[in-house]
Amino acid sequence: MTVLIRNFNTLKRSDIVSVGGKNSSLGEMIGALHAEGIAVPPGFATTTEAYWLYMDANGLRQRIIQLIKDWQDGKTSLAETGKAIRNLVLRGDWPKDTAAAISKAYKELGDTVVGENISVAVRSSATAEDLPDASFAGQQETFLNISGDKALLQACRRCYASLFTDRAISYRQTNNIDQMNVALSIGVQQMVRSDIGGSGVMFSIDTETGFDKVVLINATWGLGENIVQGAVDPDEYQVFKPLLDKENLWPIIEKRNGKKAIKMIFGDSDTPTRNVPTSKAERLSYVLDDADIVTLARWAVTIEKHYGCPMDMEWAKDGETGKLYIVQARPETVQARREVGVFKTYKIGKKGRTLLQGLAVGDGVVSGRLCLIESARYIDQFVAGSILVTGTTDPDWVPIMKQAAAIITDHGGRTSHAAIVSRELGLPAIVGAGNATHVLHSGQDVTLSCAEGDVGFVYEGRAEVKTDIVDLTKLPQTDTHIMLNLANPAACYRWWRLPSDGIGLARMEFVINNAIGVHPMALIHYDQLRNEEAREKIAKLTTGYDNKTDYFVDKLSHGLARLCATVYPKPAIIRMSDFKTNEYAGLLGGEGFEPSEENPMIGFRGASRYYSSRYREGFALECKAIKYLRDEMGFDNAIMMIPFCRTVSEAEKVLEVMAENGLRRGKNGLQVYVMCEIPSNVILAGGFAQHFDGFSIGSNDLTQLTLGVDRDSAELADLFSEQNEAVKWMISHVIAEAQKADKKVGLCGQAPSDHPEFADFLVECGISSISVTPDSFVAVKTQVADSEALRSG
Repeated sequence: MTVLIRNFNTLKRSDIVSVGGKNSSLGEMIGALHAEGIAVPPGFATTTEAYWLYMDANGLRQRIIQLIKDWQDGKTSLAETGKAIRNLVLRGDWPKDTAAAISKAYKELGDTVVGENISVAVRSSATAEDLPDASFAGQQETFLNISGDKALLQACRRCYASLFTDRAISYRQTNNIDQMNVALSIGVQQMVRSDIGGSGVMFSIDTETGFDKVVLINATWGLGENIVQGAVDPDEYQVFKPLLDKENLWPIIEKRNGKKAIKMIFGDSDTPTRNVPTSKAERLSYVLDDADIVTLARWAVTIEKHYGCPMDMEWAKDGETGKLYIVQARPETVQARREVGVFKTYKIGKKGRTLLQGLAVGDGVVSGRLCLIESARYIDQFVAGSILVTGTTDPDWVPIMKQAAAIITDHGGRTSHAAIVSRELGLPAIVGAGNATHVLHSGQDVTLSCAEGDVGFVYEGRAEVKTDIVDLTKLPQTDTHIMLNLANPAACYRWWRLPSDGIGLARMEFVINNAIGVHPMALIHYDQLRNEEAREKIAKLTTGYDNKTDYFVDKLSHGLARLCATVYPKPAIIRMSDFKTNEYAGLLGGEGFEPSEENPMIGFRGASRYYSSRYREGFALECKAIKYLRDEMGFDNAIMMIPFCRTVSEAEKVLEVMAENGLRRGKNGLQVYVMCEIPSNVILAGGFAQHFDGFSIGSNDLTQLTLGVDRDSAELADLFSEQNEAVKWMISHVIAEAQKADKKVGLCGQAPSDHPEFADFLVECGISSISVTPDSFVAVKTQVADSEALRSG
């Protein structure tokens, strides 16, 4: 008996041959994950049998085969062939039984949800799409807000025709898929009123680095088609998966407000959907609150666990009921195909000025010539091998995207069409650059870099690019912990595959400078600021925050969370702010809160600031961010480290101020380290050991203050050396004192990276850990392994 219709609740993912990838997956979730709390809108699917009945009833098989053959023989163009086939399909008549079955199922769906002529989404579901090793991203059509039998049947007919878009025909040809061996099922699903709510896309993995401990969510107002098309710059949220199962935690480690300039809403019978501008309030606010973000992330983890692989999902929020729904789920295909154990890094030589920046897609670097194409009408003018620059892309652009060296778009997020296809093609891309089509021009030589974190940069001119490939599976084991110096939250996921023992140094001031940009005291005493320009800039930055100091705490805690997440549950040692006074003064609003010093390097810095009336309130905000990071977000692997602590009594004062701000050493497992960078830290190491859990040797400052050499002086550069006997005595002595007090001791400096023999010296002294920059990790790890082997042999 011929089966024409299947209700979603009867389907399983094993039914892909009958109803295609999308529909079988929807049925799987309804049947298997409803009990887990995951909501999927009800609906039904036409079968592939119904597709072939339509084709045969209209005598289309042989005619299509002949048209394809003519194209393959070079008798017709791809555009002519695709248009001819689509016209044949669109002019076909429905077999009576098929039309009746669709209409009956549509009525029953309406009866189920109590709504005559209910609004539905009509989605194409091909039998060869959404496989782990194949992706038909955006090739077939989706039609939203369809209502009534006549409109539904026409939308279904258009779905069938979309199996033969130019891009779909080309994709199958390129991937050696028989053009007539792919059938189409149609999913008819109750519309979620996301037109007055929100919608978006979600991945259970970081799309650029493959970091498998985060859920990435993009969100926009209205229907989700604008995100997929790259027509909007969406909100972006990241949630840390390992902490989702712990109660009373909010492990949202990134919240980025997108511009969301337009939204897609319901239209009328002639135009079912239309775009309208968003309000100012919508542009400034987040689409999802924290509870919704965490709920979606938990759903993503559940779906990933059920399918046994990273997943790419679409979600919608009903504006009438406030309920969340999953409307699609399919395996993620790009990172899943990435070679495990192979780590690739890029180094850019001398580069020109920065022309623009946007969201980085991929992790590559390309130098080349730009080709600006403003409209799909002119894609035949694209120069193969160039870097494509355009406003946005849709599936019609795929043929020239395949010929591009890299891609730059004005609009779109990480889940836009341009981003998805670029990943599939292995091309670096920068999306959401804003004004690329205005700033850049055809024929211009540039270097596009996606190797510096989640922000991509376009530099003027062609830079020299060096690529290094390391087989991580061959790295040796070491007893000495090899840790990473990380500071930039935007770039930290790049290094998650390195088998490090944690973060040995995370510089808080880097996060403050790059993610916040405002002096904390200027936020606390905003009303006292006399600089009107600074007041205006601060007011703009803190839009949406009722209290301006919340901006500081929010940005700092989220930036540090990304660093902690990269190595969790291994330790992440966070050095509290260590700006010098001239550097603090350079922050927005900072000039009125900093003294003028002749020598800031040995002036009002580090621990001395934290209990001083000049900065005590600012340090309290730093403590508040650390407390939120540990207690509310759940990153109990965060270790605090106090820099430039000159005396033991100063250590006592700092610990007292910390306790006043809810951070008491030992409580809830809080560890506090001290930087060993002043001779007094070495001489009085036993006294410092009574107040701290560990030491981290800052070899640059320790060398400077031991030898009396300004480390920034070009005239004295020959005298500045961590391998000076006096400096090595200092280091060996503090390591011995730390061991005597049963305290951990590490070193975070450049010397082990630059001088292998220095690493030998540290191993010989019995140091607990060495923390290095990521690009030095492999060399230092190998050198330490050799040193340990020599000692044991």
